[in-house]
Amino acid sequence: MHKPGIGSFKYYVGISSLDQVATREDRVCVLNILGGESSDVTPVGHAYSGGNVVFGTSPGRRGQVLETPLGTIPVYNNVREGLEAGHRFNCGVVYLPPSGARDGVAELIRVNPDLRKIFIVTEKLSVHDSREIRALGQQNGIDIFGGNSLGVADAHHQVRIGGALGGDGPGEALKAGSIAIFSNSGNFTTTIATYLRMSGWGTTTLISCGKDVYIQYAAPEFAFALANDARSKAAVLYVEPGGYYEQDAHFTKPVVACVVGRWKSRLTRAVGHAGAMAGGDDDAAAKERWFMDKFGVDGVFTPENPVVSAKGAVVTNIAHIPAALTAVMRENGARPDFAPESNLALKPWFGSNAGLTLPPELDLAPVEAMAPYGEQIARLNRQVGVVLPRQAMKDASGASQMDPKTQVTSLNGVSMLEAARLPMESNVVLALLREQASENDRALVNAGIAAGVNMHGRPELAAAEASREAGNAPNVVLAAAASLVGPRRAEAARRLCRLLTDRFAEAGLPNALDEGFDLAKVAADAELAGLLVGREPDPQAEALLAGLDARGARSVFVRYLRGLDGHPTREAVLAAVATTLTWGPLMRKRISRLTAESLPWWLQLFGTLLGAAVPAELHKADGFCGVAQADLLGRLSLGEIGCLALLGRAGTADDVFVFETLIGLLLSNGPGTISAQGCKGAVSADGPESPERVQLNKAMIGFLTHAGYTHGGNGYEGIAFLIEQFRDANLSDPADPDHGVDLKAVAERTVAEYARYKSDRKNAGSLDIQKIPGVHHPVFKDKAVNHDPREVWIHDLLTERGDYNAFHAYYRTLVQALFDAGVSRTIYCVNIDAVIAALLLKMLWQPYRDGTLSGSALETAAFTIFLFARMLGCAAEVDDHMNRGRNMDTRTAASRCQFVA
Repeated sequence: MHKPGIGSFKYYVGISSLDQVATREDRVCVLNILGGESSDVTPVGHAYSGGNVVFGTSPGRRGQVLETPLGTIPVYNNVREGLEAGHRFNCGVVYLPPSGARDGVAELIRVNPDLRKIFIVTEKLSVHDSREIRALGQQNGIDIFGGNSLGVADAHHQVRIGGALGGDGPGEALKAGSIAIFSNSGNFTTTIATYLRMSGWGTTTLISCGKDVYIQYAAPEFAFALANDARSKAAVLYVEPGGYYEQDAHFTKPVVACVVGRWKSRLTRAVGHAGAMAGGDDDAAAKERWFMDKFGVDGVFTPENPVVSAKGAVVTNIAHIPAALTAVMRENGARPDFAPESNLALKPWFGSNAGLTLPPELDLAPVEAMAPYGEQIARLNRQVGVVLPRQAMKDASGASQMDPKTQVTSLNGVSMLEAARLPMESNVVLALLREQASENDRALVNAGIAAGVNMHGRPELAAAEASREAGNAPNVVLAAAASLVGPRRAEAARRLCRLLTDRFAEAGLPNALDEGFDLAKVAADAELAGLLVGREPDPQAEALLAGLDARGARSVFVRYLRGLDGHPTREAVLAAVATTLTWGPLMRKRISRLTAESLPWWLQLFGTLLGAAVPAELHKADGFCGVAQADLLGRLSLGEIGCLALLGRAGTADDVFVFETLIGLLLSNGPGTISAQGCKGAVSADGPESPERVQLNKAMIGFLTHAGYTHGGNGYEGIAFLIEQFRDANLSDPADPDHGVDLKAVAERTVAEYARYKSDRKNAGSLDIQKIPGVHHPVFKDKAVNHDPREVWIHDLLTERGDYNAFHAYYRTLVQALFDAGVSRTIYCVNIDAVIAALLLKMLWQPYRDGTLSGSALETAAFTIFLFARMLGCAAEVDDHMNRGRNMDTRTAASRCQFVA
């Protein structure tokens, strides 16, 4: 039967005042109390409300409990069992799925005559079920809130029922005051309460009415209860499109209406909250007009256009609610409930302009964060370097990334095409320090690595030479040398890096190149000084210092060394160089302490791997490959040193350009390459979570052993192909555009031979037809004309320089000839391997023609330049995995292993 309600409503409304919505006397039963959402939020609301949940239901879980800060809440199979156990409640909360919500409401009403209020958290209830729920409430004199609601709360009573209003700390967001909130959005209900509190306004009752198609407790009911609540002086409404509830509401107290969702008028279907329908006379624009008419205002309130009346204001941005409310209440002669606690201006806790000069309005100064965050941030600011969370890194990388469309890899944000423009020493900085190198960085890297290249009289050279004489490939030769650059070789320099970083961080060093920095600020430390200097001069240290001077390298740490009483050791100078390089990235939290302290080891490894490529007879006491040791340390760039190591002689400027271009192109090919897997597997085997156990030289050996003639040495296939094609061409200078060789004729001869080869193989029934090296790429196909974008980029770069290459031009002629002769359906692309072969052969063509470089030496050179480049890219992978990786399980499941017969 129909029960009349209170007031002038034609239907039942049992709540006459907001003061009755959520009280300390209310007792609650929660349906599906152990569900994912309820089990998170119910304990918080229960504790905030002083223990208002008496029991919950979860079919099949009778006897279980929900833990809360105030003790356990018992769980029963159904509502009747809880009542039979002696529990009494007047409020029901429904966390059931949409298909079960109506039956849950019916169960609550049917078995509990004391029931007065129901709060439905469930969203996307069907209109049919919502109408039946409405009918059940009307017939039994029960007020229903929702669906799609986050419940209600009352800051005066300190009660929360049926949801998460106030978040995990309701006591912080909900401060008692004079403003009621009614909102279509549960989360924004809490946000608005927090914004109001910042501006001096507290709250009374907060209602998340929900925004399903059917709203059970809507704006008219709220307006009626607001009028009868002596505590509430005004209200804030958060309104979305859909429904005519707000138009029917009669407000007798001031209201700020925040109407959102004008963008939804451009949609043709519901989005977000189910009731926020687009179009019609109940869209956002229409609702703005309703409220403007109610309040007698002619526009939307903004700080620049503060349109208000004593009845209220309309805003479209929740950030404007506090100012609008204050202005409306000023019209009514009312002041805020308490002094403003803050404002909504941005208050950054961290600040970094990344070296940019910003206008004053954007240059926000950091402020002290609230407790406990302020203390945590202070500790974080004292932390030197970054600390990365560890995660599974198999087939993943934080250093390299490949674009699957272009096949261009980037390393630490720089594409290999851009890396090909950089000098080799800059790519060292990019790989390990994750930044672009400055001129001073390049000088330091050049000297630091050059110090380890000449290995005259060292066991690493003897190991490399023995490996070379045994007939091993270049990767094995370099691995033999790397095996001796173990942890003990780097231990002293790494320890000194750590100590120098600590002392200068304590002294507040702003910049490692600050020549005006007062070294007296660095605490006197006899133990540290004893490690940095010795009684007798160290020839290697003196030579490295002289090399730094010759290059004009600047360093506070080197200046500190020279000011100590004694002679700097080699390890001390190396540590000073490394700490200078890492200081800026450390302070900017681009790299970790582990990376910084590993740099001396890396510098020694890179020097050893470059030097080991050269036969022992070219390592002399006073020089390397005919270059004086002083010039090696004080003049040559790393690219020039690399050319020395590759050619065994000084290269021309063009040689160095080609060498450094190849280094950049080959730097990395993404985390999935065999070489990267080898070095990462070596790190994982040591246990990256225990970085003190990771051996960098072993990681480099992992990369070297996973490189081979197919992965690494295959540049020689292209070189061998080109040599064969030009064997009788009498090409004297491939850099001369007027070389006199008819490239089209050479290409047509090659095409004719290849066509006969394919035909013969097919006639013989063979499906194993070898492809021409450097032609075609499976990614760039199915177009009339194929292009490898990397090859196009290199071609354009060389053209821009006026740098002609007959071998590269031949490859471009060849792919056209293959199409013209009908050997291919499309014009194949010239791939990046062909470019590498063409560039390298051009550099080595003259010594090959005059007999000073054999075919096997060409093969070695092609393999070696790959190793030189990839050692830098793999170093980046090793460093990344040491800092962020977990142990990798690379085993294959037994179920996936196969026996092939």
